[in-house]
Amino acid sequence: MYPPELVKPMREELTSVGFEEFSDADQVEAAISQSGTVLVVVNSVCGCAAANARPGARMSLANAKRPDRLITVFAGVDQAATTRAREMMVPFPPSSPSMALFKDGELVHMLERHHIEGRPAQLIAENLIGAYNSFC
Repeated sequence: MYPPELVKPMREELTSVGFEEFSDADQVEAAISQSGTVLVVVNSVCGCAAANARPGARMSLANAKRPDRLITVFAGVDQAATTRAREMMVPFPPSSPSMALFKDGELVHMLERHHIEGRPAQLIAENLIGAYNSFC
């Protein structure tokens, strides 16, 4: 587990733009299972989360179409919530950071760590925007 003071600014990068943060597995399941679209960001302390994932997720929200709900869990901190989110992302293996778009409780788009690492934030945003335009 990471100290709360270490991850606080990393959490705020997403919560400050409207992401709801969950630490409870039941909250995650309820949010993802609802009707409509939900973007789930599995946050992380790694460099690719800081340079690519969080900025890309933030940039993607400037699009006209966007998910109905934005949620985040923090790998290495919110263990129960992260585990449940990852279970709902099967068949994709666990990775951090990662992003998943659900529609009516079904996984419709996935960005794994290997789609994020080494790619500019703008490319991540464009990928998410394409998914929003298709599913939101």
